Amino acid sequence: MYKLAPDQALVQTVDFFTPIVDDPYVFGQIAATNALSDVYAMGGRPLTSLAMVCFPEKADLEILERILAGGLSKMIEAGCTVIGGHSIRDEEMKFGYAVTGLIDPKRVLTNAGAKAGDRLLFTKSLGTGVISTAIKKGVARQEWIDGAIASMTMLNKKAAEVVSGIATVHAMTDVTGFGLIGHAREMALASEVSLRIHAGRIPLLEGGLECVHAGDIPGGLKANREFAECVVEYESGISEELKTMLFDPQTAGGLLISVAREDVSDLLGALHGAGVAAVEVGEVGAKGKPLIQVLR
Repeated sequence: MYKLAPDQALVQTVDFFTPIVDDPYVFGQIAATNALSDVYAMGGRPLTSLAMVCFPEKADLEILERILAGGLSKMIEAGCTVIGGHSIRDEEMKFGYAVTGLIDPKRVLTNAGAKAGDRLLFTKSLGTGVISTAIKKGVARQEWIDGAIASMTMLNKKAAEVVSGIATVHAMTDVTGFGLIGHAREMALASEVSLRIHAGRIPLLEGGLECVHAGDIPGGLKANREFAECVVEYESGISEELKTMLFDPQTAGGLLISVAREDVSDLLGALHGAGVAAVEVGEVGAKGKPLIQVLR
């Protein structure tokens, strides 16, 4: 973030990755949605973006055209102007954006600031990591793929716009590569609080648990679990598959929001009215051990 004036600052972020779906247009959409997410997670408004392309020398340029078109479609939806970019030859295809947005420096949302008594809301479903792994293995069912794509191409724009009108939202982060537990851990540590998460309330994408059961588990999930599970205490009766899903690395994941208890109903109503399927998944407690308690 770079402050320009007392009431205006730039927020800048960058993200790119290799294809996780077969359709180049959809890949472009997912890459754009993912790159825009950090701006929304801070309460900012995307303004401009620069495309970053790594593309094999001998690959069909029509594929690149479709990737760029998919990305542009989401940038247009976000009201974010693509003003240029840079491309290089690379044997492994990669695509993404550097995004610049505007934000009020007095109203910046970070993963710090959650307060004891707050309630935790989550705006999307978990499962894009394991389903993407199943896609790469060629074992994902079409309905699973469709659900994951719908999630990964849904901008956090509407959710961020609703949240901007609620003064008692104390903290917010997007749930991406570290999984729900990984990002919850960061929020708890930054805010000096503990969290309680109700596993049974967390929405899951269709096919997610089946992918875990079949062993379609990405390396990132295993790394997330090895790193963050040490701060987690589980209530008895939670299935191993559901525990695993809590660490699933998300692409263009939802927002984890910490809001004052008295405003939960109003915020949920406003989110649902905007078409955002937000769910209350937990609450914030005073600092203590365990850092994160997972309840049924």
